[in-house]
Amino acid sequence: MKLVRKALTVAGSDSGAGAGIQADLKTFAALGVYGTSVITAITAQNTLGVMKILELSRDIVAAQIDAVIEDIGAHALKTGMLANSRIIEIVAEKVREHKLKNLVVDPVMVAKSGDRLLRKDAIDALRSKLIPLATVVTPNLPEAEELTGLKLNRAQEIREAARRTLAMGARSVVIKGGHRRGPAIDLFFDGKKFRELRSPRIRSRHTHGTGCTFSAAIAAYLARGEPLETAVLRAKKYITEAIRSGFAVGAGQSPVHHFYDWWDGKK
Repeated sequence: MKLVRKALTVAGSDSGAGAGIQADLKTFAALGVYGTSVITAITAQNTLGVMKILELSRDIVAAQIDAVIEDIGAHALKTGMLANSRIIEIVAEKVREHKLKNLVVDPVMVAKSGDRLLRKDAIDALRSKLIPLATVVTPNLPEAEELTGLKLNRAQEIREAARRTLAMGARSVVIKGGHRRGPAIDLFFDGKKFRELRSPRIRSRHTHGTGCTFSAAIAAYLARGEPLETAVLRAKKYITEAIRSGFAVGAGQSPVHHFYDWWDGKK
């Protein structure tokens, strides 16, 4: 019997299904991985913004992780919206307890709409508890600034932020360059070498959930047994095409097209 590769997402629920748990599960499915989920928060959300947030308890987050890992297991996992320090702490505790490998940490702090998804006082817990367990951390530029305390305007400052992220204990980092002008250049650093991941900037309003989708794609490829750098490169290609293939949903920021390779009779 063929081994089914499995990936777990620990994140918030997006009722509009463009980001969060829903985007992650779509990504896992599109990339041929069985996806499971642990919900940390429920958001009332659509393409226009986040209307309301309910943070779940530490205990129910822990119970979800135990339920999934003790029965189904996971070849890789990713974290997204963790909301507060108590959830970060229990997730880190469970990663250690279950000896989980291939952890992708997407340090979600602010939604595309500008709504805050991580309490300010939880950033220290993210730095000290979860990032040291990460195989790869995937901050965008504003998140990297929050994590490192640097202002990231120039290439050498971004490289220094990458070094500081690894100094927190992470194995590698991808600092996403979507907030800069010009080509979409992400910086990958594994402690040995820097590599720029380049793609043309796609002018589109179909970009809701890009960070969630990119980190979920890395987790999916790691679950499939790809080497770390290969997983990052393939995830970059996947998110680029998902943005390019986006279509209008709702009146605001539409999501990327997770199933671009499957719809319209392609497969």
